[in-house]
Amino acid sequence: MKIAHEAPKSIFPLIQSMTDYDYALVHLFEEDEEYYDLFVHALNNGREVILDNSIFELGEAFDTDKYKTWIERLKPSWYIIPDCLEDATVTISNLRKWDFQHPHSQSIGVVQGASLEEVVWCYQEIEPHVDKVAISFDYSWFIDEELYGKLPNKYHYYMYGRDNLLAELCYRRQVINTRKPHHLLGCGLPQEFDSYGDYSWIDSIDTSNPVVSGLLGHRYNDVQGLLDKPSQKLYTMINSEVNDEQRSNVIYNVDRFRAICNSGRVTPILGMSV
Repeated sequence: MKIAHEAPKSIFPLIQSMTDYDYALVHLFEEDEEYYDLFVHALNNGREVILDNSIFELGEAFDTDKYKTWIERLKPSWYIIPDCLEDATVTISNLRKWDFQHPHSQSIGVVQGASLEEVVWCYQEIEPHVDKVAISFDYSWFIDEELYGKLPNKYHYYMYGRDNLLAELCYRRQVINTRKPHHLLGCGLPQEFDSYGDYSWIDSIDTSNPVVSGLLGHRYNDVQGLLDKPSQKLYTMINSEVNDEQRSNVIYNVDRFRAICNSGRVTPILGMSV
């Protein structure tokens, strides 16, 4: 799996040296030319770049017309087609309206839905039309009412929820196109990624988790990861200066994150259904 971690501009080169590609948030381009230039330089240096529509940060996808302008200007390796959080109907409609007139870049479609059945439907509708399929980490329906209170916090539900969802889509429903690359958007807890060693179709993942955690003073418990997740989003820290202790934490966490991804262990599924 190729790994990207969003990071403050002050340590962007450091994080680049420890990751496989770069992940850009389009809404920051509007207000920060220096941030935009980081990705221009990355592409010029042969780095792969995914351009995100900033839905996780904004709550809704960035303005479509402006987004297309930024795609044409940057010419990223990949761009994420505007989706709608947990709304399969709107997400599919957005895809059908998309013009795909960006020959320098490949498309990513995000699977959305308010239930397992909607996610399956959305996957089947978007997969044939995009170059890569993305799957989110935080569908609200992952929080199983029958198990509520049996796990420490919502991030454990997200972790086991996506673990179960991928198994459902791949093995039980058999809807995953294993010949097409897939992307995992974000994470609840980093130790989730020790479960996916057999999924060769997972091409890339992005998460700011090891960076944000390190900046806020939380070091991973080696490959056991974290018990909880800081709620602050990376984009609010994009201009942060980083002291030596924070830098040390971030380096350690990023290193341990890759070790988790490379461990190839299978995390037990706790009887959860999706």
